[in-house]
Amino acid sequence: MGYDASTLPDVSGLTVGIIGGTGDQGRGLAYRLARAGQPVRIGSRDGARAAAAAEEIAALPGVAAGVISGDGNDEVAGGSDLVIVAVPWEGHEATVAALRGPLAGKIVVDCVNPLGFDKQGPYPLPVAQGSAAQQAAALLPGSRVCAAFNHLSAPLLADPKIERIDLDVLICAEDREAAAVVAALAARIPDMRGIYAGRLRNAHQIEAFTANLIAINRRYKAHSGVRVTDL
Repeated sequence: MGYDASTLPDVSGLTVGIIGGTGDQGRGLAYRLARAGQPVRIGSRDGARAAAAAEEIAALPGVAAGVISGDGNDEVAGGSDLVIVAVPWEGHEATVAALRGPLAGKIVVDCVNPLGFDKQGPYPLPVAQGSAAQQAAALLPGSRVCAAFNHLSAPLLADPKIERIDLDVLICAEDREAAAVVAALAARIPDMRGIYAGRLRNAHQIEAFTANLIAINRRYKAHSGVRVTDL
């Protein structure tokens, strides 16, 4: 069975919260989803900063009025149907742990990549639980945790001149229904596909591969991503 977007659930009415939505990756995702008409709430430790970022995104091309807003992390986590975690790795554990209550029962999408950087370039960092997504799953036993959106180029996401993004989002999850929701969310962005890539134990490979993509981008001055062939 090949990829068939028509089998995916309708997610157009879901409100998507983005924790870390004022950072480059979170902000870019917020713009792309809002531009697709998805209701989006940007979360930050500083609610005023989140609201300001939402106002800036609302003014960008293609974003309909009233589709995006910003607030504190607790309010966004509690008031969203699905929540994307896009915080820096250094603050991942503390941020996720603090939101255990409001995230209970929700689909949580972790797109954090545990990476280090030195003179030789980017490299993956070890994580006791195996991956950032597995760490999130351990901290959020009442949530449906998926790993996804790890390989998206923040500059591409944020560029208003780019209308379509030709790449695949690899999704790791224990819950296939949750993975289908995330795949449908990815498909809201023109030319993007969400592809199930195994259980959460495989997420470390996806997170670590981001180091390779960054190295490629630096070498070739590109914004590379991933596209799965024969699917």
